[in-house]
Amino acid sequence: MRHPSHHPDPHPNRPIHPTRPPQPAPPFDSTAARRLRTALNMGPEHVAYGLCSSYGLPYVTPDLVIAWERGVVSPTNPELAALAGVLWCSPAELIGKPRTLREHRLARGLAPEDVARGVGLELLAYLHMEEHNTWRGNDRQSATLADLLDLSLPDFVTVTGREPKLADALRGAVTTRWQAYVRPVARMVPLDRRLLEDTLQELHQDYQGQMVASLSWGDGSAASDAGQAGRDFLDRIVDHFWGAVQDNTR
Repeated sequence: MRHPSHHPDPHPNRPIHPTRPPQPAPPFDSTAARRLRTALNMGPEHVAYGLCSSYGLPYVTPDLVIAWERGVVSPTNPELAALAGVLWCSPAELIGKPRTLREHRLARGLAPEDVARGVGLELLAYLHMEEHNTWRGNDRQSATLADLLDLSLPDFVTVTGREPKLADALRGAVTTRWQAYVRPVARMVPLDRRLLEDTLQELHQDYQGQMVASLSWGDGSAASDAGQAGRDFLDRIVDHFWGAVQDNTR
């Protein structure tokens, strides 16, 4: 009789909480972890010992530390916080670019209770927003959140779930009349109106220039390349928008 295939658990002795679903691990910067460890003249065995003796993680072995540093597996939220303690750094130094509300909170080393209390929300309500990455705070709470988590405007738009709608509006602005999208974009992105108008007009001109080039080149490979460039432009429209905003504020 064939036995079902079994993949060994990399954390065989980790405590199990059957009633609590596992939390997504933050984006881990494995290169930074290795660099910080070697700067302290520590071996993987020293890190594992510190995590076991000082932070109550008896299942952590030197092999697991090496697996973290190679990007094979990522530490959980509690493991990352403990690793930061062993390496004498902040959790933010071990996290790649935060993408979600939870990851930004972890990067600042804050507990959910800290953020909920700071912005004036019930803890369960805040945790629900964090779990679904859908911010529902009012303007005052949003401003407080941005201050607590040190969010840039692009990060704030992403964390509050506005990025998909912003991308749709920006695609409309570059493919049709950009003037019609100034007000919709302004409702999502609190920028100076003149700056916003200049940015949308610039993006519109860039995209339309590529489309005109693709039509004038006929059916050859150059036209195909221009058409692909136009599609790539639309796919990365939010990045182009923030880049143009930065350029226009210099």
